[in-house]
Amino acid sequence: MNWDPLVLTFKLALVTTIVLFGLSLPIALWLSNTRSRSKPVVEALVSMPLVLPPTVLGFYFLIAFSPGNTFGSWLNEWLGLKLVFSFTGLVIASIIYSLPFMVHPIQSGLASLPESLREASYLMGKSKYETLSKVILPNIKPSLLTGIVLAFAHTVGEFGVVLMIGGSIPGETKVASIAIYEEVEALNYGAANFYSGVLFVITFCILLLVYLVNGGYVKRFWK
Repeated sequence: MNWDPLVLTFKLALVTTIVLFGLSLPIALWLSNTRSRSKPVVEALVSMPLVLPPTVLGFYFLIAFSPGNTFGSWLNEWLGLKLVFSFTGLVIASIIYSLPFMVHPIQSGLASLPESLREASYLMGKSKYETLSKVILPNIKPSLLTGIVLAFAHTVGEFGVVLMIGGSIPGETKVASIAIYEEVEALNYGAANFYSGVLFVITFCILLLVYLVNGGYVKRFWK
């Protein structure tokens, strides 16, 4: 059995989740604190992947990143980036597609924090960075974990976006969801069942761990 699609899938999910966390934290911080009139617009843009069909996003990514397009041509000529049918293109598309799954849990966690925590930290002479790293983030660990796991699991399950922007290049863009589709098309149900079963078991275990940790079951078990 060829493990490459599975390895590529989890590699894509890992890279996407790491980059997403770095991008989503400042976005969530801004959304949870700002009173700007542009907040609804930003929230709508962040949430669009929740309601748009993945093929719509994939189609526009394909058009934007295509070397025949002005922007795609500029990326290729000046930055040496070929994003269509490449792993890098999959990562960028996955980041945008999974953005709300990281931003929303973190934003909810930040919004639920009492303002008195920040004020107490500032009164004690802590800087904004120290307040963020030592007060805010430790108090929203469940939200951070939820965002990380949801973004990872959502990326694992991508199909429409990765099909449009990445196609099916073995070892480069052929992730597990694409492999399952192709195996079913070829009536090779054994291989499709193998890929599906591995994804099912791993994603279930990851989600179960999140609920156990957030529900406090792990702490009670070790006491």
